[in-house]
Amino acid sequence: MTTIRQDDLIQSVQDALQYISYYHPPDFIRAMAGAYEREESPAAKAALTQVLVNSRMCALGKRPICQDTGIVIVFLEVGMEVRWESELSVEDMVNEGVRRAFTFEENVLRGSVLNDPDGARSNTRDNTPAVIHTKIVPGDKLNVEVAAKGGGSEAKAKFAMLNPSDSVVDWILDVVPQMGAGWCPPGILGIGIGGTPEKAMLLAKESMMDPIDIQDLKARGASTRQEALRLELFEKVNALGIGAQGLGGLTTVLDVKIREYPTHAANKPVAVIPNCSATRHLHFELDGSGPADFEPPDLDDWPDIALEMGDDVRRVNLDAVTAEDVKTWQSGETLLLSGKMLTGRDAAHKRLVDMIERGEDLPVDFTNRFIYYVGPVDPVRDEVVGPAGPTTATRMDKFTRAMLEKTGLIGMIGKAERGQVAIDAIRDNEAVSLIAVGGAAYLVAKAITKSTLLAFDDLGMEAIYEFEVKDMPVTVSVDARGESVHRTGPAIWSAEIADRIAIKAV
Repeated sequence: MTTIRQDDLIQSVQDALQYISYYHPPDFIRAMAGAYEREESPAAKAALTQVLVNSRMCALGKRPICQDTGIVIVFLEVGMEVRWESELSVEDMVNEGVRRAFTFEENVLRGSVLNDPDGARSNTRDNTPAVIHTKIVPGDKLNVEVAAKGGGSEAKAKFAMLNPSDSVVDWILDVVPQMGAGWCPPGILGIGIGGTPEKAMLLAKESMMDPIDIQDLKARGASTRQEALRLELFEKVNALGIGAQGLGGLTTVLDVKIREYPTHAANKPVAVIPNCSATRHLHFELDGSGPADFEPPDLDDWPDIALEMGDDVRRVNLDAVTAEDVKTWQSGETLLLSGKMLTGRDAAHKRLVDMIERGEDLPVDFTNRFIYYVGPVDPVRDEVVGPAGPTTATRMDKFTRAMLEKTGLIGMIGKAERGQVAIDAIRDNEAVSLIAVGGAAYLVAKAITKSTLLAFDDLGMEAIYEFEVKDMPVTVSVDARGESVHRTGPAIWSAEIADRIAIKAV
């Protein structure tokens, strides 16, 4: 009989969440470095460079890889011979660990969890509660898998109840392009097949906790039907040409993971959940001897890559840019932004558009300004702002026309593609939409030299701030003519990959 003490589980959960906030798993770094070495698309290679440089900076500075520090998912396997020395329930112990991790003063993490999800949506402030899954198993140990899952990738989860004769491959190849780039590829696809609808989703989530080993599998070849399915999907999803950040390239997924479970004869439940370029998870075991101990990874695991922007980068002074200037920018072009920009995301946009509809004066002048879709982490020590990467621009699509036509705004910065309703508004108003690299939040934050709260302070990280930036790297995603790099880039690279496959087959 093993006794697990309350403080040991709480401390272990806290330490694990802090650890994964700034350390990528070593297998993920190796896979990303391999993708970087193989990549031929300049835009995708530049995005991979930023992700890898950001990752090493976070490992050194012990600050979050991504500003979205995730909703916490915990898988518990409790041995049947375990007893507890605790005044709290197991779930309460886990949640106390989450609370302490996200409010830890030396590395504050962003609280993203909201109560009353279809109502007031009030922030719990400490990222509790976690989503906890528990199994009771033979043995006298407690095994714990802790993960922090960003909202951008969670939003792209897909599920279908296929007919028994339907092709899983065909369905996956249909839904992955629908995910767009909001899940910050390249990453991992977790696939669950079988069981019931909720079981398939859980299988998909569990599968993403497995180590990345697709290159080893390719080298030795498949020995089971499931391994053959993994390899087929890995090759065919990458052949879509979506690439890093959806810019078009050779690598969209680093691995494909599959778990299966018996199902009803009439059904074939299938779920797919992507894990983003800020993949965060960690396993530990408690045996009654104390809290888990986590060794820092070897910094030699990170490739020695320098961030070099090149000579063809356009430098933009945001304090002097005009509506005429942005008309000359081209989709896919790299810019370095300096000067003042505004911030705001979902809640701020909803409030602004409601004020416009009521004919009220806005609290901020948006004339000839850019707005950055961001919800940063709180600063610590001497930071101006904590990690401050972009959020998914697509969520702001429904507000775009009103913002462009009623406020004088001329540009937006986020991540991922814009939908047709936003592209139409951008084209009609000869504005632009830019992207910063998702998964490079600490790197972006280093370009921010000043932060000033301007409005809606009750919205917390979703309030409107004014950032002053110096050489913040971005890419033009939609130009004033309505051309989107998230459409042209993947189209070019899917055709290129198809040509290479055809030549190899001859």
